[in-house]
Amino acid sequence: MPTIDPRHPVRTVRSVRGAGRRRVPRIVVPTARAVIDCGVYVEGRRVPGRFTPADALAEIRNRGEGFVWVGLIEPDDTQMGEIAAIFDLHPLAVEDAINARQRPKLERYDDTLVLVLRTVVHREHEMHSVSEIIETGQIMIFSAPDFVVTVRHGDHCALTGVRRELEADPARLMYGAPAVLHAVTDHVVDSYVDVTDAVELDIEAMEEEVFTPRSQVAVESIYQLKREVVELRRAVNPLATPLGKLLNTPDLVLPKEIRRYLRDVTDHHSGVAERITDLDEALTALISAALAKIGVQQNTDMRTISAVVAIAAVPTMIAGIYGMNFEHMPELRQVWGYPAALILIFTLCTGLFIGFRHNKWL
Repeated sequence: MPTIDPRHPVRTVRSVRGAGRRRVPRIVVPTARAVIDCGVYVEGRRVPGRFTPADALAEIRNRGEGFVWVGLIEPDDTQMGEIAAIFDLHPLAVEDAINARQRPKLERYDDTLVLVLRTVVHREHEMHSVSEIIETGQIMIFSAPDFVVTVRHGDHCALTGVRRELEADPARLMYGAPAVLHAVTDHVVDSYVDVTDAVELDIEAMEEEVFTPRSQVAVESIYQLKREVVELRRAVNPLATPLGKLLNTPDLVLPKEIRRYLRDVTDHHSGVAERITDLDEALTALISAALAKIGVQQNTDMRTISAVVAIAAVPTMIAGIYGMNFEHMPELRQVWGYPAALILIFTLCTGLFIGFRHNKWL
């Protein structure tokens, strides 16, 4: 009978038939699997070598200067718990880092700032697609004097490019962890601008189609785009409050130059939030125009149907009268009675057709 290593945690699960319980080993994924990169930075430059998070923090504290930047992607509770133990992170913040559905916010735990950012990406799609267009994720930043931990959820908005740009600019990295806080925030807000541009192009294409004569209107696609704009607004607009706290809270020790950079990020964010509001209003007006166009199309169809029914009613009425089989009816026994009835039917139907066509019912 196989034995279970007592060093590995186990969990108890109920069998399929419920007849008993069996113990299976729980697979523990090493924390290194969740670590994208771990760098030690001193005087604005990265220290050569590969470090684990614990070794990197020990290196910085032995030197008495610099900071550590650890990047994580979608850590589970065990992996995040190990990182929290190394950097002494607050349990409430750790819980938020595991749960990827947080609203943008800024919190402070002693010397550690915790900033939550919602990330967005615009997926390529067909014009009349009703699938998800805007995909959201989350980046959480733990910023302290001697370390930065970034936790990313989602396969978009990677921070590899941000790290590369910072490492190419030692003057900015000299500001330490606040420089990373600004760079990541700026990167996320720039992605908001790109996504807003893409959504604006989608709306312009939809407007062109709606206002093109005799075009078919896909209202479902407009409603889907409206829902995606609402999702975008929920991700972007709440960030205004954390950014305001970063700039206006006196006891947050941020370098003066970083505050200037953050002020620029705030301006960009305000512009994006205003554009999203405008796009939302444009879609509301577009929905009204599309529904009005559909109503006009339905009225046109009903007029056409009514005209056809009116024309068809003439032969139906005459044939119904002469189909009653009464013995004494006008022209019933005349030789020319049948041709006269056909001529009458043709004349009345032609007159109705000309009248409806003149009034553009046909």
